[in-house]
Amino acid sequence: MKSNVLGYPRIGEKRALKRAVEGYWKKKITEDELSNVSKELRIKNWQMQSDLGVDLISSNDFSLYDQVLDMCITLGCIPQRFANLSGLERYFAMSRGLQKERVDVKAMEMTKWFDTNYHYLVPEFTKGQTFSLNADKIITEYKEALALGIKTKPVIIGPVTFLLLGKEKEEGFNRLGLLDSLLPVYEDLIQKLDKLGVAYIQIDEPILATDLRQNEQLAIARSYACFNNLNTNAKFILANYFDCYGDNLDLALTLPVAVIHLDLVRCQNQLDDILFHPLFDKNKTLSLGLVDGRNIWKNDFENSLKAINRAKNKLAEDKIWIATSCSLLHTPLDLEFETELHPEIKQWLAFAKQKIDEVVTLQQLASDKENKSALVKLKANHHAITLRKTSTLIHNQRVKERVNAITDADTERQNTFAVRNEQQRSVLNLPLFPTTTIGSFPQTKEVRAWRAKFKKGELNAQEYDKLLKEETEKSIRWQEATGLDVLVHGEFERNDMVEYFGEQLDGFVFTKFGWVQSYGTRCVKPPIIYGDVQRPNPMTVYWANYAQSLTKKHVKGMLTGPVTILQWSFVRNDQPRSETCTQIALAISDEVKDLEKAGINIIQIDEAALREGLPLRKADRQHYLNWAVKAFRIASSGVKDQTQIHTHMCYSEFNDIIESIANMDADVITIECSRSQMELLNAFVDFKYPNGIGPGVYDIHSPRIPTLQEIEQLLEKASKLLPLKNIWVNPDCGLKTRDWPETKLAIENLVKSAKKMREKQYHAI
Repeated sequence: MKSNVLGYPRIGEKRALKRAVEGYWKKKITEDELSNVSKELRIKNWQMQSDLGVDLISSNDFSLYDQVLDMCITLGCIPQRFANLSGLERYFAMSRGLQKERVDVKAMEMTKWFDTNYHYLVPEFTKGQTFSLNADKIITEYKEALALGIKTKPVIIGPVTFLLLGKEKEEGFNRLGLLDSLLPVYEDLIQKLDKLGVAYIQIDEPILATDLRQNEQLAIARSYACFNNLNTNAKFILANYFDCYGDNLDLALTLPVAVIHLDLVRCQNQLDDILFHPLFDKNKTLSLGLVDGRNIWKNDFENSLKAINRAKNKLAEDKIWIATSCSLLHTPLDLEFETELHPEIKQWLAFAKQKIDEVVTLQQLASDKENKSALVKLKANHHAITLRKTSTLIHNQRVKERVNAITDADTERQNTFAVRNEQQRSVLNLPLFPTTTIGSFPQTKEVRAWRAKFKKGELNAQEYDKLLKEETEKSIRWQEATGLDVLVHGEFERNDMVEYFGEQLDGFVFTKFGWVQSYGTRCVKPPIIYGDVQRPNPMTVYWANYAQSLTKKHVKGMLTGPVTILQWSFVRNDQPRSETCTQIALAISDEVKDLEKAGINIIQIDEAALREGLPLRKADRQHYLNWAVKAFRIASSGVKDQTQIHTHMCYSEFNDIIESIANMDADVITIECSRSQMELLNAFVDFKYPNGIGPGVYDIHSPRIPTLQEIEQLLEKASKLLPLKNIWVNPDCGLKTRDWPETKLAIENLVKSAKKMREKQYHAI
């Protein structure tokens, strides 16, 4: 019986990799220095896992930016616009864009990695495209670990998953048709790894957690048949995660692989489905993903041991591995850093390092019933699990009663959008192509320093308040001077769009160093929802009121929606997620009503994560969409018709949820569209989306500044697709992570472009 970890966080202690990469971007460190930091982080991760007793440790799970981007480099899948670049300049240009001297290239698209808050770079495919191998990274990292005496299993993304996660960039072909060109490169890679003496290669095929067409299943079968024909000594681990194999189970069981990995956190029943399946070959090894790679709750050893024992009844022990459910990329690094957490809550938790210990302990308990150290841990685990079930911290009867009292009237606006729209146009008096931003403005070093000093007690509340007010007023004055139509207060008082609200809600607890990678160097610190949620006091009214007092223009109230707060938190697993989401919705509803009472006429409730929460299997989606949309409507429906409700979504495919988006009944939705060149807008056009829409015209995740011509071209596209009176002009996301100089230039271009559009005699309103 072996222990198996599918991947480990790469950000390092206290975000060491973020600091190094951003230091390289700012030319504060050299490429060699960045390389040294990266190597040190990898070595530390491998050595720690080895010291804890992990048998199968991953390599190639490290990345400077994104593992899919790394696979693009490995396979020579480089879009033509980057052909004249090389090395790290090309790598970061692909992820962020590049604008210098005579070079101006746009970044690749970015979207969510299945149903997580991790973003990957979308591979781009063209007809007749060829591929070529660059195995330097994979081989180098394997050799680095080998030099430590650690024989790792390289992790690669499977060929069909890679193709299906990408996009065709021209019409007239299907990217799956590129498989014949791609497979020889994979075969070459596998043979090179085999020559190094690699024992196992982990091939990630999470696309098997989705509904696949027959031709897609056949493509997977053909791929692994090709790999099998290589007759290598290296054995293949088929790694699927985030859901069951579902209708792909027969396919998975017949693939010529040595090990089949199961995510038994997301799909507990599939172990029995496989053990009793007529196609299951008992000579194959099952990797049991029992330790949750997506959440931070301590593993229930007794439940996990029951699953292991069911496997032992059917399989020899050497055919059973104990594993994480997926890569630990999605969890914080180490609970030991959290010295200020409530001690009762802390004992219920496990971060990445602790989860590795859980994997090893379960292996020990299952293979050696007399292991004294493991038995001590089993007893402590039982104590923590029991205490959590009986804790008085978790339950609030008033909240439960309020949820039970919700009626249909609590989910309905007074009138339809058509009626509301006329009243809002009269009250708000906005021009055609009204301009706004998504909410946040750059948080400079000074702003972050103020927050840190305030938390340390080096600034008192009055001093901190004064500084924030000065920054807010500066942003209002700049927005007025720039000519934006609907302003925002800038959110300088906020650390994170979810953390800020969680800090003011009951039922949440926060870490100090619980960082998780969202994309590139962007890390978030998700709150932990441990108990029933309620809002004890107003959360945003003070700053919205202050900002509105500074200007005659409308200032948006800025809130994060209930589904996004849920999705971007570590959520309690002792009740349905829908129940927790409804509790959050009631808290946000209270805030919406208070903002309206304070005279805020436009309120934005961001639901950036609505699409992210969509189950991977179509059969499970409608149930989720029903309660998710209901939660948004609970949060947003308690206002008058004249109050305009906005929402925002980013980096999502909308086609399969467009009807549910319409059912949210927001007066205006803003979406990310710039990287896809308005492609994502098609879902709204085909559906004839009736409400206001702001297709993002400025990619805020890239440092490059969009030109007037680029923005106008995007607006021209939108104008041909949508009623002119429904179009808003905005960036595709918040501007918190950008610098002020580039932000100002980009927003000035945005406003100028909108004004030009108004001048082009569009009168069809």
